[in-house]
Amino acid sequence: MHMHSSRSDRPFVAVNCAAIPESLLDSELFGYEPGTFTGGLKQGKTGKVLASSGGTLFLDEIGDMPLELQTRLLRVLSEREVTPLGAVEPVPVALSLVCATHRDLERMVAEGSFRQDLYYRIHGVRIALPPLRERGDLCDLILSLAAGQKCSAGPLSLSAEALEWLVSHPWPGNIRQLSNVLRLLALTCDDGIVRVHDLPEEIRAGRQPASPGRDGPADTADANRDSLRNASDMAQRLRILQALRECNWAVSEAARHLGISRATLHRRMKEYELARPNG
Repeated sequence: MHMHSSRSDRPFVAVNCAAIPESLLDSELFGYEPGTFTGGLKQGKTGKVLASSGGTLFLDEIGDMPLELQTRLLRVLSEREVTPLGAVEPVPVALSLVCATHRDLERMVAEGSFRQDLYYRIHGVRIALPPLRERGDLCDLILSLAAGQKCSAGPLSLSAEALEWLVSHPWPGNIRQLSNVLRLLALTCDDGIVRVHDLPEEIRAGRQPASPGRDGPADTADANRDSLRNASDMAQRLRILQALRECNWAVSEAARHLGISRATLHRRMKEYELARPNG
């Protein structure tokens, strides 16, 4: 959003409200003047709010922000000015605010753990990101991320069976967990092709690959069922493409690398619409 906004050439400052201790979050966000407290920087510190002025401030996990700091943030958004700790005069700020959270802010407002006025102040355009297990394009996403991983044998490739296991996994850690698993596979897979026995124990110890549709929304299950029907083709196409690229599109050499005949490779290239790029 920042890169496609009118502020794209201005600062983008990200703060994870859950990763910073509550005692430090105040000074991290709003900054402080020199000599404000013992142990602080001698020259003081510019807070993230002021550092993002003119650009975009991204507050990740805003649901973890303490109530006291919610009050200060609300004043910044309302008055368009920030007062660093120890300062007398406020400093004008102009910024775009983007927030993210995994918490139910509406429930937190009802419980009194999140300010209602701040909730309505930040509740502009809302984008709900579904968990990986509910994404209809999960198969394509996994293949795309795998292709971006490099191992000793080249780009990482997945067997159809391994892909089924990955698509069937519930991914409680969402994209971070998936990225870490693929990164681990790239480090431990010798020939560049991930098979079921190469998968981490956390994946193999989970539920068995099954026909999608037992869990989750019907439209998501249908989409992933269609994806899994084509998993073998997709994995094979990716493997052939990787071999051709590694062999600089020399068909005979790529065929030997794949363990198939030159005629078979030509037929599959036509089937998968693979052609050497121009230039």
